Amino acid sequence: MNVQGGRRLGTLIGVGLACALLPGITLRGTETVDIALSVLMAAVVMTVLTQVIFIGPSGRVPLTALLVFGLAGFVQDALIWWLLSWLGPKIAYLHVEGLATILLAALITRATVLLLSQLSPAVETAED
Repeated sequence: MNVQGGRRLGTLIGVGLACALLPGITLRGTETVDIALSVLMAAVVMTVLTQVIFIGPSGRVPLTALLVFGLAGFVQDALIWWLLSWLGPKIAYLHVEGLATILLAALITRATVLLLSQLSPAVETAED
């Protein structure tokens, strides 16, 4: 899996985990399809915005660089979850309640992205 695919997969898994684990994120659809579309909408918004403004390592990095990338990415993800808290009820059945939920969702999402970026195999370069 390439770096782009790992980052997208980490974002999708992180959004899914945040929606499933946090009680402040409610999916108020009446049918399973409504709930699935709400999670998909959140994942698409998060994935597109994190691809447009990419903050994160392109492979394995030292711990200090990982902490800097993690903090910057956490701020980015928190802003995106804040956008989703406003946008979610307007276009789907997603409701994000409170600043603590936004910060925890951002933490879960960014931790998942960074974990998958560090688990991906190191990129080897050919020596001439």
